[in-house]
Amino acid sequence: MTVKPTKTNFHKFSNLGHFISDPRLEVKKMLTKFETKSNRVKGLSFHSKRPWILASLHSGVIQLWDYRMGTLIDRFDEHDGPVRGVHFHQSQPLFVSGGDDYKIKVWNYKLHRCLFTLLGHLDYIRTVQFHHENPWIVSASDDQTIRIWNWQSRTCISVLTGHNHYVMCALFHPKEDLVVSASLDQTVRVWDIGALKKKSVSPADDILRLSQMNTDFFGGVDAVVKYVLEGHDRGVNWASFHPTLPLIVSGADDRQVKIWRMNDTKAWEVDTLRGHMNNVSCVLFHARQDIIVSNSEDKSIRVWDATKRTGLQTFRREHDRFWILGCHPEMNLLAAGHDSGMIVFKLERERPAFSVSGDSLYFVKDRFLRFYEYTSQKDTQILPIRRPGSISLNQSPRTLSYSPTENAILVCSDVDGGSYELYIIPKDSITRGDTVQEAKRGVGGSAVFVARNRFAVLEKSTNQVLVKNLKNEIVKKSALPVVTDAIFYAGTGNLLCRAEDRVLIFDLQQRLVLGDLQTSFVRYVVWSNDMESVALLSKHSIVIADKKLVHRCTLHETIRVKSGSWDDNGVFIYTTLTHIKYCLPNGDSGIIKTLDVPVYITKIFGNTLFCLDRDGKNRPIVIDSTEYIFKLSLLRKRYDHVMSMIRNSELCGQAMIAYLQQKGFPEVALHFVKDERTRFNLALESGNIQIAVASAKEIDEKDHWYRLGVEALRQGNSGIVEYAYQRTKNFERLSFLYLITGNLDKLSKMMKIAEVKNDVMGQFHNALYLGDVQERIKILVNAGHLPLAYVTAKTHGLKDYAEDLADKLKGNVPSLTSGRTSSLLIPPTPVLCGGDWPLLRTMKGIFEGGLDNAGKGGNEEYEDAADADWGEELDIVDVENIQNGDISMVLDDEEAAEENEEGGWDLEDLELPPDVETPKTTTSRSSVFVAPTAGMPVSQIWVQKSSLAAEHAAAGNFDTAMRLLSRQLGIKNFTPLKSLFIDLHMGSHSYLRAFSSAPLISLAIERGWSDSASPNVRAPPALVFSFTQLEEKLKAGYKTTTTGKFTEALRLFLSILHTIPLIVVETRREVDEVKELIIIVKEYVLGLQMELKRRELKGNPVRQQELAAYFTHCNLQLPHLRLALMNAMTVCYKAGNLITASNFARRLLETNPTAENQTKTARSVMQAAERNMKDSTQLNYDFRNPFVVCGATYVPIYRGQKDVLCPYCNSHFVLSQEGQLCTVCDLAVVGSDASGLLCSPAQIR
Repeated sequence: MTVKPTKTNFHKFSNLGHFISDPRLEVKKMLTKFETKSNRVKGLSFHSKRPWILASLHSGVIQLWDYRMGTLIDRFDEHDGPVRGVHFHQSQPLFVSGGDDYKIKVWNYKLHRCLFTLLGHLDYIRTVQFHHENPWIVSASDDQTIRIWNWQSRTCISVLTGHNHYVMCALFHPKEDLVVSASLDQTVRVWDIGALKKKSVSPADDILRLSQMNTDFFGGVDAVVKYVLEGHDRGVNWASFHPTLPLIVSGADDRQVKIWRMNDTKAWEVDTLRGHMNNVSCVLFHARQDIIVSNSEDKSIRVWDATKRTGLQTFRREHDRFWILGCHPEMNLLAAGHDSGMIVFKLERERPAFSVSGDSLYFVKDRFLRFYEYTSQKDTQILPIRRPGSISLNQSPRTLSYSPTENAILVCSDVDGGSYELYIIPKDSITRGDTVQEAKRGVGGSAVFVARNRFAVLEKSTNQVLVKNLKNEIVKKSALPVVTDAIFYAGTGNLLCRAEDRVLIFDLQQRLVLGDLQTSFVRYVVWSNDMESVALLSKHSIVIADKKLVHRCTLHETIRVKSGSWDDNGVFIYTTLTHIKYCLPNGDSGIIKTLDVPVYITKIFGNTLFCLDRDGKNRPIVIDSTEYIFKLSLLRKRYDHVMSMIRNSELCGQAMIAYLQQKGFPEVALHFVKDERTRFNLALESGNIQIAVASAKEIDEKDHWYRLGVEALRQGNSGIVEYAYQRTKNFERLSFLYLITGNLDKLSKMMKIAEVKNDVMGQFHNALYLGDVQERIKILVNAGHLPLAYVTAKTHGLKDYAEDLADKLKGNVPSLTSGRTSSLLIPPTPVLCGGDWPLLRTMKGIFEGGLDNAGKGGNEEYEDAADADWGEELDIVDVENIQNGDISMVLDDEEAAEENEEGGWDLEDLELPPDVETPKTTTSRSSVFVAPTAGMPVSQIWVQKSSLAAEHAAAGNFDTAMRLLSRQLGIKNFTPLKSLFIDLHMGSHSYLRAFSSAPLISLAIERGWSDSASPNVRAPPALVFSFTQLEEKLKAGYKTTTTGKFTEALRLFLSILHTIPLIVVETRREVDEVKELIIIVKEYVLGLQMELKRRELKGNPVRQQELAAYFTHCNLQLPHLRLALMNAMTVCYKAGNLITASNFARRLLETNPTAENQTKTARSVMQAAERNMKDSTQLNYDFRNPFVVCGATYVPIYRGQKDVLCPYCNSHFVLSQEGQLCTVCDLAVVGSDASGLLCSPAQIR
């Protein structure tokens, strides 16, 4: 393929003078709904039903996006080179694409592949489009032709020739048999394809069929040029039809947009729209509004009034040229492709402004104020709202506020940057009122009624609220406590003020803040009917709070939240773009109904939800509230309601079962479930062994019996444990069960079974459990282990056995160590023999009792298990009254017969009936044994109640402790803190041993515990680190510093720095002391690090002097400062830097040293310097200019130079160290954001 010049290089304008841009035209930010970043977008197509858009890229890739979710669904990349045209089919799962590889490809997006390729064009393909009815595709190409293809027969059915330059665009008329095309030959052509349509329909009679055959044979014209529209001075890039009117709009390289009208015989130019400053790339009529949208290589999108033919609005990008526009066929959505991606946007908000008052709704539709009565569902027009004089879009009312007593309404809009109009609704409001009422107007960001005859207006410029009366006169002014960009009603005399990252309630009378809450940008505020709860709606979240803005819960949505209202039960019902959903007071949410189009909820009456759609029509929607009422009843513990709903409602489904499990009601979920596997899982979770046994018998799988045994063992129900092990033939576990329950009879039978099964190890283990030495000797002899058998017999004093074995061993008798006493290994007596563990007797819960009675007929299926009394001995009884079988039932009949023939053990006394029943019980159905519910672990209570990292570490929750430290102090390196975390956790717990076979019991140690404390109130954890310990360490550090043990001193000071984040103090004064300690220790760590570094440097005297000098500028205790000054003075003096040395001597004398030798040396140095005032080497040290030392590079940062700080220890660093680990504390990242040290409950209070 040859590379050719692009059409944009062909024509350049030299004269811009005659292009007119309306000076009043507003450049605004568009209502962007979705944006992508990608290669240049050359083609766009909206799906007619799904929220999808296709984007074809200059790179050859076609992307399929869900613009509502903001996700890439699929990508198709079979084209070689740019793809300039793409189009969805209206009803089939198809789309078509055309590219610079001369190929048209038809794809099935469900199959994720290309179905076929249409070949015929000889140059780049610019546009492709499906016909709305026929199986046709129209394509425009740089080969100067337009082709129409039948995608079912996969053939070209017509070639439209006539253009003499690249054809940039070809589109079907949405209703008629016409095609419009635009070309760089400066013309727009309209083609009549009526003959082609007739040809595609099979003729009814023979004469017509004959004429068609003649046409086919001798050649006929399927498509003819109807009009040639000439008027553009340069190549035309785009032309498109109006969806309903006989109009065409075109855009060209002459930077003009032209409107053309046509009738049956001719077409003519109507008007020209000027304003673009470069080639117009694409232009089209809006599908739902009387406007024209164009975009251009001048990096702008312009919106024009199609009636007045004036510019309305301009949207600009800084760096990206626009290439293509797409319009949704049914919704108010547009898309534009540019150099670095695409945007999906709207021109105007579609949410109608409304206000609910009692049983009525006031709303604005088509510039009329309307009244809707919920009970009668009657919609009445009240009065017209004036049309704003602005020439811009998006000037319709945004909010309404209604005063019922005065019958007054406030209408707020974005006109003039925010304004309001006050209307008094006439008493006879039924009349149409065609004459516009003279409203009282004013400028303000928002306006709401705050009392019967008072309303508040936000004056953004001064950040104050003006309270006005119904005459529009200012009654009062109040300055707001935060910078506010909107106000909402919050009860009489109160305002809810929205700031950038928070909302607060402001009392206008007392000028007090009644409550505030941090939240993302709030768009709408919905109060409950009793004004006790409020929902704050953001773009993708909902925050529920009480009337004082105390946070209750937050809900996040991936799809945009549109509206909401409270129902009578205190449940918040809200809509997203696609669903009606509910939010319970605890934050649980779910879907009520799926929506075809977005709606805005206004009021909820019982199961009827009233809402406004985007056309301003009131729609009552009946919803099924069963699910959320059921969950609400559970939440509020209204178990009578729950039982009633279980009996009478169809509340099944995996989602409901999962919800009940999650919320700790598996026993309720049991009543919904028929599937045995799910019943088994729920029964185990709720501890209902009876139902679990019944389900396990139905399922009869090894894994389920094993899990049943584990749960029964947890409850101490040895009968069911035995039964489960018998069903799975788990001999090892059975033997161990009999050992720990002291059932020696059955243990001896287990030994016989092992012998029959020829299981030598099992037989030996059982003999060991029983303490049967003779049996062990016999087993070892039979297994051929004569030396072991001899040792066993000799050790246990069985002389006869030992002598017999010695004879058999002859000369190979093993020797035993003499002088040792031996004792028989006997298993300990169990704490609890034979029976089940004692259980707490409780009455049946409301669910078990009530629901069992309700469904008695269905309980026979697990009656076997439900009547069990598992505390009885599991002795073998007759067939009529079978309980747990003897363990010998696991033998197969054939195996037993074979063993008996071989003269094995006599097992006649172990014969059992073939069917073994579950253990039975005689306990009455009125009450059951239920294990008490486990309480919340103390460590979990500590975590929930605290924001202190030390207390989280003490609770063992290291993950949250690290997150807290990272957020508060910017700590990222937790290696030095690992041992401290472990010490904290171990130190806040004690461990008790109950008896040898039981696990250790962990006990939490609480801070400040006393006998008088309530057992239900948990104190915070006792911590092993205290501020007093740190003070002792500080004194030890001072002492080692004085004696010159710098390495040990540095270790002590670093230990203090590492411990401080994990201590807790009680008072504010102590918090200040802790912060002061950080600064003190930090100075010593930095100074000692520099001194140790200096001592390592042997061959660099200049750097040695610098480090010694910097050490003297650390904030040290006076004795240590004197030593540092003495040290620096000595180093500099020896190196010949006398001026610098004399400075240190002077500073030393200023401290009035107590040691005589220090004073004497300092004076001698000063005298020597006065005789020879010079420095032999230049140091990076200016003692006249104040500075701090960089903690990493050890260089001075002089006053006025920029630096960065460690968020924890406040050490200073040069800018290049930002993002690196602090070398002083070795914990935090330099320059990271942190909220500050939190080490006391007093800081939180």
